[in-house]
Amino acid sequence: MSRRGTAEKRNAKSDPIFRNRLVNMVVNRIMKDGKKSLAYQILYRAVKKIQQKTETNPLLVLRQAIRRVTPNIGVKTRRNKKGSTRKVPIEIGSKQGRALAIRWLLEASQKRPGRNMAFKLSSELVDAAKGSGGAIRKKEATHRMAEANRALAHFR
Repeated sequence: MSRRGTAEKRNAKSDPIFRNRLVNMVVNRIMKDGKKSLAYQILYRAVKKIQQKTETNPLLVLRQAIRRVTPNIGVKTRRNKKGSTRKVPIEIGSKQGRALAIRWLLEASQKRPGRNMAFKLSSELVDAAKGSGGAIRKKEATHRMAEANRALAHFR
């Protein structure tokens, strides 16, 4: 609780080539140890590979992949009075859902076998846009867990 008033919302910057905020969000998640130029290289190579594979606009594929992976319900761990923990289903907002989707896409692409990160990321994005891949499986597992624990929704 700030005594000085509310903090103003800052808009996310857009990337230099596509002028897209979503691309910049993905780049910031790819980046490790402050190496942003390397993260840009990885994403732009992945975008070029997507262009070659699908022959459609790669930004549309990126948006479609993130939209498909975005969860609308998740689980949060809650502890009751007796000390046992329960996974309580909660609804996820659009911003948090998008952040989760980007994180899951990058985790799934890192786990893939392949030559380099650009190749793995492009394959995962194309698969997610089609409705398959590791990130989609993660979303479905989360939804299944939330559905199984729907009886605990009143613990929210």
